[in-house]
Amino acid sequence: MHKVYLGLGSNLGNREELIRQSVTLIAERAGKVLKLSSLIETTPWGFESENRFLNGVVLIETELTPRQLLNATQQIERELGKRRKHATKRKSQCVRYSDRPIDIDILLYDDLTIDEPDLKIPHPLMHERDFVMTPLNELIHNN
Repeated sequence: MHKVYLGLGSNLGNREELIRQSVTLIAERAGKVLKLSSLIETTPWGFESENRFLNGVVLIETELTPRQLLNATQQIERELGKRRKHATKRKSQCVRYSDRPIDIDILLYDDLTIDEPDLKIPHPLMHERDFVMTPLNELIHNN
């Protein structure tokens, strides 16, 4: 079994309900949910919006490979209304972040390091984001 920390965020619709639904679907499809951090409200990062985010981190135990987990979380995002990718690089041009009903990021997967075009573990920007580090530290230090 692998221990994985997933970052959760929502700034459209019923944010708390969408995060709750994502945790339920993660438990059904990805692995056993061991802990969920407190949820914090934050301003958007990387773009401007009137819609504030609700963010948290969940710790799961999974048998899925990192690639299988990525596929599962992306499917959950689509089912909960996420329509397009954000912050993807296209020939030295970065597409901006945007509002979204749910975002699920793989933050840490055991002690693995993966650097593929569409899968980077640990998450490369997590240390720059208080909305990730605050709930992540809550789980790590209360583990």
